[in-house]
Amino acid sequence: MLLPFLSFSQTLTAFRGKVSNGYNFWVCTPKGYDSLQSDTPVILFLHGASLCGNNLERVRRYGPLHALAMGRQINALIIAPQNPGGAWNPDRVNNVVDWVFDHYAGDTNRFYVLGMSLGGYGTIDYSAAYSHRIAAAMALCGGGNPKSYCGLNDLPLWILHGTADRAVTVAQSQKVIDKMAQCGDSPRLKFTKLPGVDHGGLARAFYISETYDWLFQHRLDTPNRPINKDYEITVDRLHKAYKDIDRKANNLVVRNNGSSSAKSDNKNEDLSNTPTNEGETQYHTIRKGDTLGALAKKYHTSVSKLCKLNNISQTTTLRIGKKLRVR
Repeated sequence: MLLPFLSFSQTLTAFRGKVSNGYNFWVCTPKGYDSLQSDTPVILFLHGASLCGNNLERVRRYGPLHALAMGRQINALIIAPQNPGGAWNPDRVNNVVDWVFDHYAGDTNRFYVLGMSLGGYGTIDYSAAYSHRIAAAMALCGGGNPKSYCGLNDLPLWILHGTADRAVTVAQSQKVIDKMAQCGDSPRLKFTKLPGVDHGGLARAFYISETYDWLFQHRLDTPNRPINKDYEITVDRLHKAYKDIDRKANNLVVRNNGSSSAKSDNKNEDLSNTPTNEGETQYHTIRKGDTLGALAKKYHTSVSKLCKLNNISQTTTLRIGKKLRVR
């Protein structure tokens, strides 16, 4: 176990090469976290393909870690591994989860899984294989390729997909549901189709309180493990995802392998080059390697829209250091 400590800020720690047959990963402890207590809920976040690689900083570009940096309060210990490429491997993911529970105090009855796109596939595959340890799971705009779908009927599972998704069509989520039905009844399943929402639009779900509130309504030790179906995530709520975030509330401290000195999140990385409220004007500072295609994907827009906003063509050279309007 790590040395006992009490955290008065959200602390984000990077771990590289710690877990054999695992992944590099972040662990974020919430404000007031006591390493001697075990009642802290634990969230596993599995990212999409755009964050794959060997630079852990990429994992902070969207999702729960970025939501924390923006000021969203999430009272949980968060595990965020980085996939170097390819499909998420449930056993490798589980090796990381085991390591974290061995070294951090967390409530094993309040362990949740949350993922989008490739991470949505990962959520389904991991939840099917390890349904016995998961209190609830939420899969966004993904699909699944588990060895068996039957375990998914054992846990509260909320699948969300936008009807305008062209990157991963809603048929992929429907396939999961149909396969679950072949195993028997699915009383713990909730399926939400969001009219007109495209692939990137569902990323906003990481920034609303309803996502985490719904997860926290479930416990692994609750008899019969019923699903709470009282919560709704609507198109309108996604559009207003950033409205109720207190951006002054960020108190995130970043560490590497638990040994380096802490750095202010705002100094550790320029988070201005990240997706924000769709209704706000936003600029991106061009960096080495940036392309219009990559920026369009990052900011959930299109190359043609970027060109129109900046009065440029698709062949315009992007100059490092210049500002490009992305919203």
